[in-house]
Amino acid sequence: MDFVLKAVVLGRAARNTANIKNRQPLSLMYIKSDITLAAEYESIITEELNLKAVEFKNDVEGFVSYKFKPQLKTLGPRCGKLLPKINEMLQTGNGNEFMKSLKETGEINLIVDGNEVILGNDDVIIETAQAEGFVTEADGVTTVVLCTSLTKELIEEGFVRELISKIQTMRKEAGFDVLDRIKVYYGKNEVIEGIFTRNCDEIKKEVLSDSIEAGSAGYSKEWNINGENVMLSVERN
Repeated sequence: MDFVLKAVVLGRAARNTANIKNRQPLSLMYIKSDITLAAEYESIITEELNLKAVEFKNDVEGFVSYKFKPQLKTLGPRCGKLLPKINEMLQTGNGNEFMKSLKETGEINLIVDGNEVILGNDDVIIETAQAEGFVTEADGVTTVVLCTSLTKELIEEGFVRELISKIQTMRKEAGFDVLDRIKVYYGKNEVIEGIFTRNCDEIKKEVLSDSIEAGSAGYSKEWNINGENVMLSVERN
């Protein structure tokens, strides 16, 4: 459970970095770890992070690239005339291999004009770049890689969850009892209308609604749902 909590915390941080709400379903999160989880623990992660699946990998370096530059404060006095060539070798070399060497040995070894130059963590400036469609978060031991690409199906599911959340909020604001049956109305918006039409039964079941139709009645409120402005109304049945 400690590992599950760690994975969830990192996953939420990745969502925040990507600016994706937890109500928006995502397809997959990779986890780099030697730990293998039973299905029931994986399901906790997928439910907490609203994921379709999690997958464990031995290596997630392919989702992040690294660029290295010399730290002038430390290398300038020490390396002098070799500094331009060190800079060239760092910037044209394999950043992922440099990072692997740093993690495994704490050093990067270069041969510059026949001279061995050993660089430590304090001798380099490291820049990271995420692979497109992915966000990576790590705590030094565990790394998660969140797939942020959204299919049409995932986008629609995200709209459905947002609509359910907004209607449930309006039920409370209107003072309805938990078991009250209601009617739901929506204002003019083709995108929202299409989502209501295609997902009518699911939404009605979740919000205890007997009908969902265009119009306005009862308690109304305007919302911006994933960039779509729409007036929603709820009325006790």
